[in-house]
Amino acid sequence: MNGAANSPDSATGTPLALPLAGVHVVDYTRLLPGPWCTQLLADMGADVIKVESPGVGDPSRHNPPRQREHSAYFASVNRGKRSVALDLRSADGLEAAHRLNARADVVIESFAVGVAARLGIDYESARARKPDVIYCSITGFGQDGPLAASPGHDLVVQATTGVLGIAGHGGMPPFQAADYAGGAFGVIAILGALQRRHATGQGARLDIAMFDGLFAMSEIALLGALARAGGQSGKPMLEVWGRNPRYCIYPTADGRFVAVSLLEARLWARFCHAIGRTDLVFDERQDERHSDHGERAAHYREAIAGYCASRTAADIDRAMRAQDIPVSVVLTPDEALRSEHAHARGMTHVEHDPHDGTVVRIGNPLERAGLAATTGRRPPPLLGEHTAEVLAELGLPAMAGNVVESTS
Repeated sequence: MNGAANSPDSATGTPLALPLAGVHVVDYTRLLPGPWCTQLLADMGADVIKVESPGVGDPSRHNPPRQREHSAYFASVNRGKRSVALDLRSADGLEAAHRLNARADVVIESFAVGVAARLGIDYESARARKPDVIYCSITGFGQDGPLAASPGHDLVVQATTGVLGIAGHGGMPPFQAADYAGGAFGVIAILGALQRRHATGQGARLDIAMFDGLFAMSEIALLGALARAGGQSGKPMLEVWGRNPRYCIYPTADGRFVAVSLLEARLWARFCHAIGRTDLVFDERQDERHSDHGERAAHYREAIAGYCASRTAADIDRAMRAQDIPVSVVLTPDEALRSEHAHARGMTHVEHDPHDGTVVRIGNPLERAGLAATTGRRPPPLLGEHTAEVLAELGLPAMAGNVVESTS
């Protein structure tokens, strides 16, 4: 299994070369945004070398729960990579890093602002050895600005973008939106920079902030503020956070929940016919579908809640699916992982990991287009598993000073 494996064309079944085959990536990132970014690059065929500190490695290796050898967290964002354990504070470790950077197409790091420079692996150092290098830094708030020095944890980034503010105070988000926004924009930026380098020969210095990424993806949450900034009232609000009774979550008779998404008038009418409440169908203006529905809201909510509370989630799901009405059971994570649709779309697959045994992996949406491959790839690496192999490629001895070959 290696980084250059091909992926079949979804239309013809013919093997296609992965788009990043032959691209060398040196990955100094940890935890979630950077590792997820580089895993996507590995899925697209890049040779990703994950540089970790000896003994401890990426802190996510120690996050619960475990599969067997690996943390499930670590395994979910580090497939397809090779791990090299280097002490970057030692002369031998830094020399190995410099050699890695000298042959890299892409260098990516997620240190706090200024740390890469103190270690001697910043952009200027990398560019001196590889003038056309694409150097990407992923941080919480970017390399400059009033919050640049602040630790960029997902929750505080979500707080500062206004995303949490739209739903009120005290609620915890169920999804690391800022982490994934930073990782996603990292991939986009790197792919764009590679294309520009192909055309012009120029490298790039990429400053990717989780804040910037999530802020750019938060137009819906910020619509009222945008209208007010333009001198308008911002009213009525676009209601997509539970105040619209036709776009909300309701409990069922068996203690489950269903998500109701009946914004369009035709879907609302179809639902009302299905539950025998045609009295609730009215001529609507186009702008009413996302509103709170004013005086009608209580009647809508009562009808939907009553229907859901009198039936099990499975009964509701069957009835709604039969008429293509978008009311769906809120699945648990275990149910979602086992779902027919996730399997049919290739978003889950079973693998045998040499370290963890039989495991389920999450797929890559690009695989259907032949742009990525997740099956038959390198498994998530043990800490330092490939140190000797990579050092040999660099012309260095397997053990050099404080460079650690393996801790597994």
